[in-house]
Amino acid sequence: MLLIYWLAAVVLAYWAYCLYWGIISGRMAVTANDFFLADRRLPAWVFVLAATGSALGGWVFLGHPAIIFRDGFAFAQLSLCAITIPLTGVLFLKRQWLLGRRFGFVTAGEMFDQYFRTDLMRLLIAVVALAFAIPFVGMELTASGDIIQYMTDGKIDRDAAMWVLTAVVFLYVCFGGLRAVAYVGTLQTLLLGVGIVAIGMIAYMQLGGIAAFSTAMAKLGSTAIGSWGTNAQGYNAYFEIPGVAQFTAGIDRTAPIGGMWTAIMMLSYSCALMGLQAAPAFTTLTFGARDMKGFGPQQVWVSAAAVGGILLLFSVAQGMGANFLGGSSTITERGLAVARVLPAITGSDTSTLVAAYIKSISSTAPWFAAVLFICALAAVQVMAAVNISTAGTIFARDFYGRIFNPQADDRLLKLYARIGIALTVIIALIVASYAPSAQAVLGALALGFGAQLLVPLTAVCWLPWITRQGAVLGLIVGLVAVILTEHFGEAVTLFFGLRLPWGRWPATIHSALWGVFVNFAVCLIVSALTQNSAETEHRMQFHAFLAEHTSASARQRIWRPVAWAISLVWIFFAIGPGAVIGNDLFGPPNGGIAHWRLGIPSLWAWQLVWWLLGVLVIWFLAYRMGLSTPPPRVVEFYVPGANQGRASPIYAREQWRMWFWALVIAIVAVIALRWIFA
Repeated sequence: MLLIYWLAAVVLAYWAYCLYWGIISGRMAVTANDFFLADRRLPAWVFVLAATGSALGGWVFLGHPAIIFRDGFAFAQLSLCAITIPLTGVLFLKRQWLLGRRFGFVTAGEMFDQYFRTDLMRLLIAVVALAFAIPFVGMELTASGDIIQYMTDGKIDRDAAMWVLTAVVFLYVCFGGLRAVAYVGTLQTLLLGVGIVAIGMIAYMQLGGIAAFSTAMAKLGSTAIGSWGTNAQGYNAYFEIPGVAQFTAGIDRTAPIGGMWTAIMMLSYSCALMGLQAAPAFTTLTFGARDMKGFGPQQVWVSAAAVGGILLLFSVAQGMGANFLGGSSTITERGLAVARVLPAITGSDTSTLVAAYIKSISSTAPWFAAVLFICALAAVQVMAAVNISTAGTIFARDFYGRIFNPQADDRLLKLYARIGIALTVIIALIVASYAPSAQAVLGALALGFGAQLLVPLTAVCWLPWITRQGAVLGLIVGLVAVILTEHFGEAVTLFFGLRLPWGRWPATIHSALWGVFVNFAVCLIVSALTQNSAETEHRMQFHAFLAEHTSASARQRIWRPVAWAISLVWIFFAIGPGAVIGNDLFGPPNGGIAHWRLGIPSLWAWQLVWWLLGVLVIWFLAYRMGLSTPPPRVVEFYVPGANQGRASPIYAREQWRMWFWALVIAIVAVIALRWIFA
């Protein structure tokens, strides 16, 4: 009961902070741009923290240690996402910000629309944004309800808690727009980091320190106990990457030997995570930054250095440590447990792992348990808030303002943005409450969909010879490839009486990489066949502007081959095929501490080494190569009415009419096929 009182107190204090910024930001949001982009005046320190939290969120806080607990150090290799995610920002953020500042873009759809001169691209981006936002928001918000239900032993219902906790998120996002999201996000990101460290420290203390932790892992390494048994070499699968690839028909068709986290699986999943910074929500946040001063620090020091270290040192302790603290009933029964402070956690409820750690101290330090709950709540809400805000902006700008009322004033645009925010939250909550299985299926598509934007972003920021037709068809085919390599695609094809010869993630390759591969291949082929001098000249307006403001110095041009080389080497050995070398480079997994050269499992040591090298790579690219430094020239600010290359209203109406009838024909075709195959 004392825990519930403390929970109520800290939740009310947290809500007060959120609503304060919502009200203050709402008063400052005089114009639509104030609401959508905080008038493009987010300070560098706000961007640094808000961007970090929005790219990580609850999946890092709750999901990362839970899967490490289930799958061991092979999945812990993905802690290096702290390097790969900001690598996306290094490649694209500076150029996106320059284009947004010069041409006045508010949403990613506007940028692609004006660059490629097609409303279809804007529509596709909006679809990706909503497909990304709704299931992600639902999963994040569901996690908040799950935690509070677990911590209160069911006294507070999950769905009731989820709806109440979400109401405050809705209010501050709806009142204050992006400014409120960003300023609340600064606290949420700090709480996220503090929470991971604090729970990791709890794990270390309950284990008896890192020496006792290593001793326990050494004993486990000499056995075959674990979720995946042993790998092909006979080593415990908790401590090994199970090969470069396993050519299965799908992880749901054939169980991979020694686990699913092969080297190619980690590379492809890293590609999926890079989609977090390619997603429309992150683009909108980038457009809202006042300047570029926060880009380098966010990518190098906060994400790569700080978050990478936190994940490898403290999330690993939570995940692997739970095996020796009662979380694994098998390990406990074999007498390998150090202590029994956690309940047995089965594969179906690993999401409760972090909540179990928090609850383990609730009787002795209820106030601290309540604070850690707020850390978990902040972690799940920071990503949800950014996506909710962006969904509202897209609804107002890309649907209402573009299609129904191009002359809409600030008042109407803000109104419809708030309507879009409300619709996003309500749909996400309804799906989470009444169709959780559908939410899981759609959530699996979200990362893959976001990653498909890497190809058109490459076109806008780097490659002017990619044509409109190539980008559009590539994106469509890429999205289809993602669908067909996920459970959703299998369900759709079975609906028509067809069965795909593969399952989910064939050859242990994530659907995101299957999609990007097909996307880029189609994009290149179609672009080669559809070159047009007038369209190329239009696209070159954007690239000429970028070249003027991102021109490399003579020294940077000399270092370009080195930059490419070290980036590819890092990718190969850190998250690619070369990562398997780390399995036993620092000692065999079953050799024990006497044979572990650094006193810890070889794969963990390998990850720590490549994390430090990854920080150096990001620093070199961001600062020495100038990919995240402010431009040498002042950027000419956008002047309203000076849009370049925007389609005329008549052209836009004709396009929408064409695609309306195309949709009607597609629906009729689907019904006909269903009837034929039924």
